[in-house]
Amino acid sequence: MESGFHIVNINANAYIVSMVSLPTAAAIRAWARLERAHRATQTTVENRLKAAALPPLAWYDVLLELERVGDAGLRPYELQKAMLFAQYNLSRLIDRLESAGYVTRQASEEDGRGQILTITKAGRAMRRKIWPVYAAAIEDAVGRHLSDVEAQMLSDLLGRLFSIRP
Repeated sequence: MESGFHIVNINANAYIVSMVSLPTAAAIRAWARLERAHRATQTTVENRLKAAALPPLAWYDVLLELERVGDAGLRPYELQKAMLFAQYNLSRLIDRLESAGYVTRQASEEDGRGQILTITKAGRAMRRKIWPVYAAAIEDAVGRHLSDVEAQMLSDLLGRLFSIRP
């Protein structure tokens, strides 16, 4: 691992200089390939859903998490933490899901200002309708390129990356 100086401009007159570890060429290559693979696989899935006239993947993600918790539902911040894909405008997504009849919002009994989100029967049906297209896209984007052993190895390696997040 290389080391180098990292200079941070605090304001026009003050700088902080500190020693930082620089990534190796292999780590940079892994990062670039991870980003390209993510973009390519996500695009494959989204294109398949669109071609099948199905909602985007973020809808599936929300519906799956709400279905997993059942009637207890989730508060929006809990849903955001549980979701597989980053959703920067969750409130708009929830609005669209509610308008489509897939999600309901209820006031929290514990906190009248808070909301509890639950999946509807129509939401469960839509999640089940999306899954075969999503599953086939996962197989095409990932499964057909890796053996089960390789897929497990990749899963284990990637798990090490996100398990270190704060």
